Amino acid sequence: MSEIDDLKATVKKLSQKATAMKMNLHDLSEELPVDYEKIPTVAAECFEAFKALTEARARLKALEGA
Repeated sequence: MSEIDDLKATVKKLSQKATAMKMNLHDLSEELPVDYEKIPTVAAECFEAFKALTEARARLKALEGA
């Protein structure tokens, strides 16, 4: 498997994780004020998931462009 194929698989996994985290944040927001104390933790996890996805997509784009 090539590096590009490996990175595409990673992007797919990270995209699924980011989507799941987005839904967790959305679900938490709909239940407010219940569990409001979880907001910083869930938001940080969501942020990190999207940050990792954005970085992986940038690496993939750079490899595909090379």
